[in-house]
Amino acid sequence: MSDVKTLATRSAAGTRHAAGTGAILAIILISYFMILLDNSVIFTGLPSIRVSLDMSATQLTWVQDAYTLVFGGLLLLGARAGDIVGRRRLFIVGLAIFGTASLLIGLAPTGSWMIAGRAVQGVGAAIVAPSSLALITAYFQGQERNRAVAWYGATAGIGASLGLLVGGALTTWISWRAAFLVNVPIAVAMIIGAKVVLTETPRQRGRFDVPGAVFATLGMGALVFGIIESSESGWTSPVVIASLGLGVVLLVALVANEARAEQPIMPLRLFASRERSGAYGARMLYLGAMIGFFFFSTQLMQDGLGFTPLQAGLGFLPMSLVNFAVALSIPRLSTRVSNAVLLCSGIALTLVGMAWLSRAGIDGSYLVSVALPMALIGAGQGLAFAPLTNAGLAGVAPQDAGAASGLVNTAHQLGMALGLGVLVAVSAHAGAGLHGPAAVAAQVEVALTGAAVLLAASLLVALTVVLPKRQRAASPARTSSGAARYRA
Repeated sequence: MSDVKTLATRSAAGTRHAAGTGAILAIILISYFMILLDNSVIFTGLPSIRVSLDMSATQLTWVQDAYTLVFGGLLLLGARAGDIVGRRRLFIVGLAIFGTASLLIGLAPTGSWMIAGRAVQGVGAAIVAPSSLALITAYFQGQERNRAVAWYGATAGIGASLGLLVGGALTTWISWRAAFLVNVPIAVAMIIGAKVVLTETPRQRGRFDVPGAVFATLGMGALVFGIIESSESGWTSPVVIASLGLGVVLLVALVANEARAEQPIMPLRLFASRERSGAYGARMLYLGAMIGFFFFSTQLMQDGLGFTPLQAGLGFLPMSLVNFAVALSIPRLSTRVSNAVLLCSGIALTLVGMAWLSRAGIDGSYLVSVALPMALIGAGQGLAFAPLTNAGLAGVAPQDAGAASGLVNTAHQLGMALGLGVLVAVSAHAGAGLHGPAAVAAQVEVALTGAAVLLAASLLVALTVVLPKRQRAASPARTSSGAARYRA
């Protein structure tokens, strides 16, 4: 283990000397931002895509679901593969796959072509997302890592909301196709930059955990499929029950296999830390609420308040701007306030903003009913994301960086899939007997109230699991070594 750590440190030092931390971080974050952008840019473009490609409602659902299904199913495999074949090499492969798929989607002549392209895009995303975080753990240490993770958190926070603005602008001014074609030059530039700036990380020797990869991929895929299908068929559907049951069985088999595997795809020792396990649970609940926020707030503004796609994108600016400003203050705040206190404060602020936004109707003003609660949500997200990521990586050994990054991103994606399925289900019958904007407002109220419940559960997990651990730990400002903050 010490040899791996020494090699990783030398690799990081060599890269910093050759190109500087700024260039390294820029390549990692721009690539990650591209993935996040495409995860939300689709929302404001869906109506135009439906008309352009003459898609049914079911086909339109799969434009988003095909991406989410593949992304969530392959995350653990993509994360662990980087430890074995090299994170820089796999990072470049992921960018190439994502860029190629974006080109195919932008040129899609039919709905089926687009759905297939979105699935391929999910493969690239499942490689790039965990690789980005694993590269940060490889190239940055101590306070440098704290700052890099804070930027990563800021990127995660604004990527989704800015995607709605970019998607709305490109759809209104050019075409929905432009929202995907713009990824092509970005991917090409990042591939070139990665080859020039990044050096290869040390690779682990040994056999690849094939049974673990199969169980993880199929188990996660079945679970995500069941969650997605529940939004249309309901939780009592035989297909949903069978899919969720199969997913649980395969994931139980995964745990049994990982306990025996020499080089597991999901090392069970990652769950030995109370802080990390709590962070995974809190992240799932938090992201479940946030995907509901984006999904239903967009409908409120467009179908309830009559906004155009561009206006709806601009409507998220209060959140985006506050989120970005708060996230940038995290490195400074973290020297005076513990990671867990920042996390709990962020979730609490998000909860207050979500509860406020859930009361927005078609008769209220945008400023008071939408913009102000969005600003609170943005502040909360800016505070919460970096501490969630830090807690999910706390005490991780260098050889487990890829697997830990995969678990963080898996919690992220599973939380969104589960959250959206639950919130769509609970709001499906809201507004029965109402029509038009009034019906939309009634559904949004129920859905966002459900999102507030998820946030309350996330806060409870953070208070009872993550916070007690950090209260016993030394304050970051009094820690003699930055690396000490990452002890398990």
